[in-house]
Amino acid sequence: YAGLKDARAVTRQWMSVEHVPPERVAAVNLPRLQVLEVSQHRNKLRLGHLQGNHFRIRVRQTAAHRLAELQDALGRLAAVGVPNFFGPQRFGERGDTWEVGRAVVRGNLGEALDVVLGRPRPTEHGSIRHARELYQSGHYDMAVRHWPGMFHDARRALKALIRSKGDKKRAFLAIDRNTRQFYVSAYQSYLFNQVLAERLPTGLGQLRAGDLAWLHRNGAVFAVEDAAAEQARADAFEISPTGPLFGYRMSAPSGAAGELEEHVLAREELSRNVFRSDRLRIKGGRRPLRFPITDARIQLGADEAGTYLELSFSLPRGCYATTVLSELFDLSPGAREPAEAGLEEDAEEA
Repeated sequence: YAGLKDARAVTRQWMSVEHVPPERVAAVNLPRLQVLEVSQHRNKLRLGHLQGNHFRIRVRQTAAHRLAELQDALGRLAAVGVPNFFGPQRFGERGDTWEVGRAVVRGNLGEALDVVLGRPRPTEHGSIRHARELYQSGHYDMAVRHWPGMFHDARRALKALIRSKGDKKRAFLAIDRNTRQFYVSAYQSYLFNQVLAERLPTGLGQLRAGDLAWLHRNGAVFAVEDAAAEQARADAFEISPTGPLFGYRMSAPSGAAGELEEHVLAREELSRNVFRSDRLRIKGGRRPLRFPITDARIQLGADEAGTYLELSFSLPRGCYATTVLSELFDLSPGAREPAEAGLEEDAEEA
């Protein structure tokens, strides 16, 4: 498959299955899954093999009289772009995967394990909360029994902790390697969001001296030598400033843009060199500070469940529909959960 889709949505995507007759694929009958079309191809799909996704989202329990206001706002986003924040789903159900990643980057694997297995939140209940409390109190053998079976990494880490007589570093390393890399990736995303937030007040299409710019046509990145001369291309949405995904392969900007990124790292008490260590081996890269939204429209509708506002738009790959929604609606932690607010998402990849 070319990319992960939202879990709480009706989604359509292409998947490739090797060496299976088309008629066998067409006959697949699984709950919550429908095969719409089957064809043969010479190549297999891999992660990243997509241009983007098209979304159709119905928002209920909101004021219908806001339609004109929201249409204007959506038009403005289409003109100037959407802040390319990593959405909340990037940071896990508890929103703390970046904290685990920060501890890993700092070399404190015991701290990382404490975040993964302990520190219960007020919103957590039942067996998971009890398992975290047992870990906090050092009752590791009992904690294993209370973690639900689907939490393989938590149970694996606890068993390693018991075998090693409390060696938290060894226990954390028992967690699946891909999961550990995801934690570090979440921290990269968190740092990118910090840089993006710093640049938001002056405009995400405003180039600065030393910027590394993103060419939207093909994803190429180049150094901006004359910001004033290149600004017309940014105003036309041909190019955009980029932010950091810190790693050993990431190019660093110079001038004011570079100073800002150094400031964000200094606030975290880190240097760029930590991401180049053999221990982490994080590639890194650049990411545009804004993204285009196309085919955008919003209309009022109604069905047997009542009235709704329906948004539809297309986004490039790696961009979050929740970021678009946060520009139009209140998605802050104090607001209602998406399910309670009545968000219904339909997404299709391109």
